[in-house]
This record gives sequence, C-alpha cells and structure tokens, in this order.
Amino acid sequence: MNTIMRKSVLSVAGLAFAGGVFAGPVAAHAATPTVDAKPVAAAAQAAPKPQGEQSHITLNGEQTANVKAIIAATKKAGLPERAAVISIATSLQESKLENLGHLGDANDHDSLGLFQQRPSSGWGTPEQITDPAYSTTAFLKGLKQVDGWQDMPLTDAAQTVQVSAYPDAYAQWEQQATDLVAQHWNS
Repeated sequence: MNTIMRKSVLSVAGLAFAGGVFAGPVAAHAATPTVDAKPVAAAAQAAPKPQGEQSHITLNGEQTANVKAIIAATKKAGLPERAAVISIATSLQESKLENLGHLGDANDHDSLGLFQQRPSSGWGTPEQITDPAYSTTAFLKGLKQVDGWQDMPLTDAAQTVQVSAYPDAYAQWEQQATDLVAQHWNS
C-alpha cells in the first residue's frame, strides 16, 4: 500500500475511532429512558478569575451613578454582564469612573470622559464623549468588533478597544468591576 493511501486509511480509521469514543457515551445515554425527569437550570458560566493583583477604590455618588449608566447602556445594547464588567474595569482604569472634561496641561492629548476617548481619534464630539451613555455605547461598539471578546482575558479585550500605552493595567480592576455589576445589574 503506498504512503498516501495508508495515511488516508489511517485518517478514516482515526476519525471513526474518535467518533465512537465521543458519540458512544452520548448514544448510550440517549437510549436510557428517564422517569419523572424535571428540567435542570443551565449551569451559569463561571466568571474568569481576575488576573494579577487587584485594586479597589471607594466610590462616591457620581462614580456610582456612572456605574449605573454603564450598566444601563450595556443592557440597552443587548449585551451580557461580561460586557459591563469590561466596560466598568476600563473606566476604572481610564478615569476612576469620573466623567473627566479637559484637564488642561494634565490632559492626555484630547482624551475626555469615562473612557478617556479622543475626539481626534473619531470617538465623537467632546459633548458626546462626556455623555456616559454615549461613551459607553461607543466603547461597546468597539468591543463587539473584537472577535472572541467574551472569552478573552478582560485586559486583552479592553486593550484591543482602547489601545492604551499600559495594556495590562485594566486587569487590576476586574474584581471590583465584577462586584459592581453583581451589585447593580438587577437594581
């Protein structure tokens, strides 16, 4: 038997074996009748473990209102809690959840708002960027364009949208962002 033919036969045999291994237990259970079965709630997907050392700040009323605005915009966009966690962690890093206007000499270029978005980079007008609902929606629009954002580490998803000079800095806020979303998602 020539080499190509032997490899083809072995490949087909391997697929048949793998199919039997994986389908066998499923097929065996499919034939087993269930009596008085009740639906079981789907297991909630466990949140990823935060990366690295975590930071935490105490929020004032304005910051808490901004958390609620980010959550509301996330819900309005039809996105899951994970998107709100990424958004809040990003805002914690960029502005400590403060809706920053122009900071004069301390300003990072023309960065504004909760996410330190720049009008010169196409994020919107200064008035739009300093509107929490608008800036969150703009951030989420960028997040939705990141393939696999739901399953990647938070800091990678945030960095892909933000393109920060400090790409790993978002990770330190994941636990607080997760806690804030858990606290305010249903309120």
